[in-house]
Amino acid sequence: MYTVIGSAQNRTFRVIWMLEELGQAYDRIPAKQHSAEVREHSPLGKLPVLLDNGEAITDSAAILTYLADKHGRLTAPAGTIARAHQDALTFHVLDDLESIIWVATRHSFILPEEQRVDGLKQSAKWEWARNLKAVEARFKGPFLMGDEMSVPDILLTHVLNWAYSAKFPIESEVLLAYSKRMRGREAFQRAAASEQAQVA
Repeated sequence: MYTVIGSAQNRTFRVIWMLEELGQAYDRIPAKQHSAEVREHSPLGKLPVLLDNGEAITDSAAILTYLADKHGRLTAPAGTIARAHQDALTFHVLDDLESIIWVATRHSFILPEEQRVDGLKQSAKWEWARNLKAVEARFKGPFLMGDEMSVPDILLTHVLNWAYSAKFPIESEVLLAYSKRMRGREAFQRAAASEQAQVA
């Protein structure tokens, strides 16, 4: 059984969703970023952390890739052209979408006030809109890479949900419909229920 360290409403959700898609059992340890119990397993103190037989794995994308490879699902085989395309989409979502929202979020309320840049969020929204069009252009349907769900789908859906919460516009009927379908998946619903149970 896996152990997932993380609290609700952060990138830990990606790992929970992945485990639900894979049908793997897991325990949860709610924890806050940079807490002592997180730093015990993650030098940077960041969430999420996955424990597998006592070994800690950090970074949500790394965890998703590890689980997909280990269980042979939601991924193309390593060393194939299909996997190279998959990894390229993974980095595209992380670099060109998630990073923009993350920087805007940090300058909205996370950084000390004297370190925040006024007006940054508006610039970030412009870049987000441009980059979202590039992702839409690569979308094959019904999943990001075509007929099979893969790691980038979990990342993209989570980022689109984050964008909605952060009031970043999703000006793409294709991606809005896709996000709705993904949120309707049974595994997604179970992961959401798991998160709510941790908050209650």
